[in-house]
Formats: sequence, C-alpha cells, structure tokens
Amino acid sequence: QVQLVESGGGLVQPGGSLRLSCAASISFFKILAMGWYRQAPGKQRELVASITSASSTSYADSVKGRFTISRDNAKNTVYLQMDSLKPEDTAVYYCNTPPNGRNLGVWGQGTLVTVSS
Repeated sequence: QVQLVESGGGLVQPGGSLRLSCAASISFFKILAMGWYRQAPGKQRELVASITSASSTSYADSVKGRFTISRDNAKNTVYLQMDSLKPEDTAVYYCNTPPNGRNLGVWGQGTLVTVSS
C-alpha cells in the first residue's frame, strides 16, 4: 500500500528556513515525478514545486528563487528546502505526484509550516 509521510514543518520567523522531507513507500519511486503542494486556510491546495524522475525541477512563481526541491531515490524521499520564508508561506505542505503524473490515490497527513514573528 502506498504511503506518503511528510515531516519537518514547524514555526519559523520571517526570513527563516525549513527543510521538509517526504518518505514514500513506493517500490517504483525512482520513475515517478514528485511534487510539493501546500494548502493555506480557506484556500485550495496548490502545487509549489515538482521534480521529474530525471531531476528536472519547476516552481510556482510565488516560491521561485526561495524554495528548492530535490530527491534521493535510494531513500525514496523528496525534499523541499525553503529559504527566505514569508508569512504567506504558512500552510500545510503535502507531497504527491504532480497533476499530470501518475495518480497514487492517497495523500499523507501533511506537515504544518507557520511563518510568524
């Protein structure tokens, strides 16, 4: 059964950094494109970063230059390094395949990121 477990969230001041991790129990992880999504209170879930199986990356304009997505196929893990955090980055962050990728049929519990002074 596919499982996605996100971790690394917390409370950080504006301008600070966090590194999120997502461990995926998927035997074919290395061939999947993966992404990080976020959902702020009262808003729809949005894709903020994605990485292909070949490690090509793409970012939403709102996080470009501040967030970096990466992956470690040996650990079935995808990461999101978040720098220069802003209050508007406050959200629950989830990992999953991007909308044009394979549908895994599950979501993890997410990890809460709160950016506040």
